Amino acid sequence: MIQLRKFKQLVALVLLGLLTTWIVSCSTGNVSKSTKQATSGVATVEFWTMQLQPQFTDYFKSLIANFESQNPGIKVNWVDIPWAAMENKILTAVSAKTPPDVVNLNPGFASQLAGRNAWLDLDAKVPNDVRSSYLPNIWKVSTLNGKSFGIPWYLTTRLTIYNTDLLKQAGINKVPATYGELAQAAQQIKDKTGKYAFFVTFVPQDSGEVLESFVQMGVNLIDADGKAAFNSAQGKAAFQYWVDLYKKGLLPKEVLTQGHRHAIDLYQSGETVLLASGPEFLKTIANNAPKIAQVTGVAPQLTGDTGKKNVAVMNIVIPRDTKQPDGAVKFALFVTNDENQLAFAKAANVLPSTIKALSDSYFKDIPANASIIEKARVLTAKELQHAETLTPTLKDFNKLQKAIYENLQAAMLGEKTVDKAVEDAAQEWNQR
Repeated sequence: MIQLRKFKQLVALVLLGLLTTWIVSCSTGNVSKSTKQATSGVATVEFWTMQLQPQFTDYFKSLIANFESQNPGIKVNWVDIPWAAMENKILTAVSAKTPPDVVNLNPGFASQLAGRNAWLDLDAKVPNDVRSSYLPNIWKVSTLNGKSFGIPWYLTTRLTIYNTDLLKQAGINKVPATYGELAQAAQQIKDKTGKYAFFVTFVPQDSGEVLESFVQMGVNLIDADGKAAFNSAQGKAAFQYWVDLYKKGLLPKEVLTQGHRHAIDLYQSGETVLLASGPEFLKTIANNAPKIAQVTGVAPQLTGDTGKKNVAVMNIVIPRDTKQPDGAVKFALFVTNDENQLAFAKAANVLPSTIKALSDSYFKDIPANASIIEKARVLTAKELQHAETLTPTLKDFNKLQKAIYENLQAAMLGEKTVDKAVEDAAQEWNQR
């Protein structure tokens, strides 16, 4: 299963303390690799992915074999890293100047290291005609201070996955499309069924969905100078929205302690009516809760008055200290070209980031007897035309989320007024 929700944010000061214990072993291994390459005359490109084995082992073996046959002077060494270990491993390797050559990350995490000049500047390496083959809004996600640090790979947009039986029991005929409609539905669902409408996490190190909801509600998170801009009427209204839902008992208490994974667990157990998640989780629901899957429908992503829709991006970056910059760029562009993106999107039930691949009939035509997964695929592809990454690319984005979430929690628990919580969050960000 590909996890496209944001993985735990980097806490740099803590992780840096771990580096010295690993540098010697990492650097020793790299010297050996470089020596072998020099004597063999074949360049080796080391490619790291995040938890794609064993589900996609055959796909990548075939992809690498095709690349090597077209590029006989380059060998690819594929290393799949467990999701939870990637942060530590890549930070260690980059800091020790012994990195892999091509790495699969997400822009949120990669941007934190981009701020430390860790990645190769791709503007000089990727020709404009190649760059223009990617969705323009998606390419921008992997830029920082006007420089491109990553190449877009696969994407997902959220859906509203819903329990048709519970909606019917609540007397609701239309799936909520906005956060305003959701608040009304949440009360009606609780009154009629005793269930919760949905679950969303306020854990600072987990999903950024709440921050994304702020932007969808019209909140500007930071201004042009990088200062907090959410201490505004719109920001206070967004804080108040979530505080009201919690104080009315319309959100499970675990929203303060559990991550996004708990949202899936609650939906599968029939305890919530709606699930905001990617279509890749439909297969998980079918496997884990077949009775719930039988009464599950899909609808467009929730949004606010702005109508904005969010997209989650996975990208590929090339460390600045790679010993094979040209081979690494060539392989990264091969992995993300039109043909290979379309093939991977079909294999993994995700969306491609190139214009040509997304225009394929696979993302447009719904069979007469379409399954829910096929319906979801076409629905998310349609949303992608107008979707964007709603939160800003910042090297210390985790600090912004932490400041907002912790103060929002304090307001939800009645420890602060909404005004005070917003003011404190803004001050914490500005004085970081």
